Amino acid sequence: MSDLRPVRRALFSVSDKTGLVEFARFLVERKVEILSTGGTAKAMRDAGIPVVEVADYTGFPEMLDGRVKTLHPKVHGGLLGIRGNAEHEGAMDAHGIAPIDLLVVNLYPFEATVAKGAGYDECVENIDIGGPAMIRAAAKNHDGVAVVVDVADYGRVMEEMSANANATTLALRKHLAATAYARTGAYDAAISQWFARALGDTFPRRVVVAGELKQSLRYGENPHQQAAFYVTGDQRPGIATARQLQGKELSYNNLNDTDAAFELAAEFEQPAIAIIKHANPCGVAIGGDLKDAYLRALACDPVSAFGGIVALNRRLDAATAEEIVKIFTEVVIAPEADDDAVALFAAKKNLRLLVTGGMPDPSAAGMTLRAVSGGYLFQTKDNGRVMLPELKVVTKRAPSDRELQDLLFAFRVCKHVKSNAIIYCKNGTTVGIGAGQMSRVDSSRIAAWKSKEAADAAGLAQAETIGSVVASDAFFPFADGLLAAAAAGATAVIQPGGSMRDAEVIAAADDKGLAMVFTGMRHFRH
Repeated sequence: MSDLRPVRRALFSVSDKTGLVEFARFLVERKVEILSTGGTAKAMRDAGIPVVEVADYTGFPEMLDGRVKTLHPKVHGGLLGIRGNAEHEGAMDAHGIAPIDLLVVNLYPFEATVAKGAGYDECVENIDIGGPAMIRAAAKNHDGVAVVVDVADYGRVMEEMSANANATTLALRKHLAATAYARTGAYDAAISQWFARALGDTFPRRVVVAGELKQSLRYGENPHQQAAFYVTGDQRPGIATARQLQGKELSYNNLNDTDAAFELAAEFEQPAIAIIKHANPCGVAIGGDLKDAYLRALACDPVSAFGGIVALNRRLDAATAEEIVKIFTEVVIAPEADDDAVALFAAKKNLRLLVTGGMPDPSAAGMTLRAVSGGYLFQTKDNGRVMLPELKVVTKRAPSDRELQDLLFAFRVCKHVKSNAIIYCKNGTTVGIGAGQMSRVDSSRIAAWKSKEAADAAGLAQAETIGSVVASDAFFPFADGLLAAAAAGATAVIQPGGSMRDAEVIAAADDKGLAMVFTGMRHFRH
């Protein structure tokens, strides 16, 4: 028995009218009867397409401000009746229910309504009821009914009908049904998340994660892993909102690293550059302009910067672009880019240039998610920012004004470095970074060693850690990590405090003449 199902009657109810007239005209040319709800019917009539309004078909008017229009047995019976089932067909005949072979629905724009900041009542009114009910009915009965919820699938349906004498295949109907259930699932997820936010329920009893495929990736972290990039609809500027102006396809690792770089660059009000490698910064700086900041950031670790990601918190200009292209760079991300900067990058065919349209707000609330075996770990985003009045001086010597500014800069960078993290900074520039070590003292030593290596390569007489400040993402459990920083030449320290040995660490700082401040906030990043 053939799995082809001819399309003789279609029901339309769409909020997004994109492609509507072309699709409807295609069906009419193939003698398909079209039923439609009010607004959609008007759009088709205005285009000269014959259409029967659902209210006329059911004999029951739209009512309650449009809340009730498709919730009727003649609609749902036409969608749910099993073709070839004598009992179903007999009941349909007895009650004047005609089969509906194609359902075309896209839902009230709930997500867009929330995104524009609408009030509670307006959001509630944009919760679609009849649409999801019809979609689920048609998708369940996909053996006989094709359901289209995405304008991107109009073309596929037209191609199949053209190739199969106005019929659809079971394979297509299954694909469309799966897409339909994913859409209603994502729609309900958006509604439940909105309710949770409205109620202030950070962690509701059940949580649903939904995303829309933006890009299929060649592979994941490694070539034997499959991967794809899904977006949630959150309007936070970043890789999800970015337009790629040039360069080859972004990889999984590119996307991950670029996100890390852009979030770090967003931490600063002054012109800032963050250079990232394997999700850790290898150079971060603020400056009078982007070119100045880039050269400062690059000097921290020019070896690791090769093949890295560069993030800017200002519009990319030609002067900065001229410096960036001097070494191999994988990705550059900025809120915007000047035409002459884009032209300079054009000669570097493999360099990806992304523009996002804006900068993310580092203080904004949000959630992060990580998969673990059998579940997910959710947490609120680390949007903590320590300000000058919150610092507690715990040593005999207080930091100078210059040291205080560098300490705050260093602690902001620290939030974006894998723990255990140690950051040496001077004059608004990282000069040594130790990341991801099992021992905090090892992070201190590695950061100092890398700073000395960069100084030697640049022909400097001494490492830039001499006269620097140092930040630790969590407390020093022993004095050894602090002593390693003092040996590297640091003059001031910023750390959360809270260790059982704080007194021992403070005494060691006083003994070395260091100034130290506690933040009371840590920034573990795993």
